[in-house]
Parts: sequence; C-alpha cells; structure tokens
Amino acid sequence: MALNAAWEELFGGTAPPGQPATMTLAGVPAPDSGGGGGGSANLKADVGPWHGAGNTAGELRTSTATSLTDLDTANDGVSGGTAGFDSSGALTEILGTWKARLTAVRDECGRLEGALKSTGRDFGERETATRNKIAAGAPAPARKEG
Repeated sequence: MALNAAWEELFGGTAPPGQPATMTLAGVPAPDSGGGGGGSANLKADVGPWHGAGNTAGELRTSTATSLTDLDTANDGVSGGTAGFDSSGALTEILGTWKARLTAVRDECGRLEGALKSTGRDFGERETATRNKIAAGAPAPARKEG
C-alpha cells in the first residue's frame, strides 16, 4: 500500500478528492494549500515566555513558603487551647496534610522555576546558533535588476 493510500485510510477525508493527504504543523497551512492556520510558517523559540513562566513559578514558590509560615504561626497554641475537645485530633491531622501539600507545591515550583528558565535560555541559544549557521551557509540575496 502506498504511503498516501495508507495515510488516506487512517485520516481519510482530510484532502480534496484526487489530492494527496497533507499534514501541517501547529495549524500552519502547507504552502498554497488555502488552509486557515492562524500562525506563520516560521518557527521561532523565544526566551521571554519561558523566563516569564519561570518567574511565575518562583513567585508561587515564595508565596507558598510564606503560607507555610503563616499556617504554623496561626496554629501556635491551638493544641493547648483545644485540649480535651474532639476537634483537637482533627485539627492536628488537617494541619499535617496541608503542610505536606503546601511543601510539595513549594518544592515543585522551585524545581519548575529553574527548569523553565533553563529551557528558555537553551531555546534562545539554539535559536541564535541556528540563525548564525543559516547566515553563514546562505548565499547572498539576489539583487533586483532595474
């Protein structure tokens, strides 16, 4: 079975009759396809969004760490003030589970902050390296006569 026939069998009905099945990247139409993709055919990785996401993760880490401190402060003296009440054990249990959850969020945000910023930096370096390689190997643009 030919590749186009296999593709048509799997994803049939996506191409006009008599035309080979096509694939696009992120909704970008193939050249001269008349498709309605919303982006451009030029793929570019930018450090900005990655760095911004890393900053947001860092801010969330800081906020979560502050919340952990506030939770401990708010809980000071509760066990002494609730001694003898049935709710004392429940409050202690709830405190432990919330501290565990907030600690996990804080730690994950710290990990993500570094990973996101590193990814953005890597993409930015690769974008620059690719641009330089293309510029070094590309022929000079043709001059327009007349």
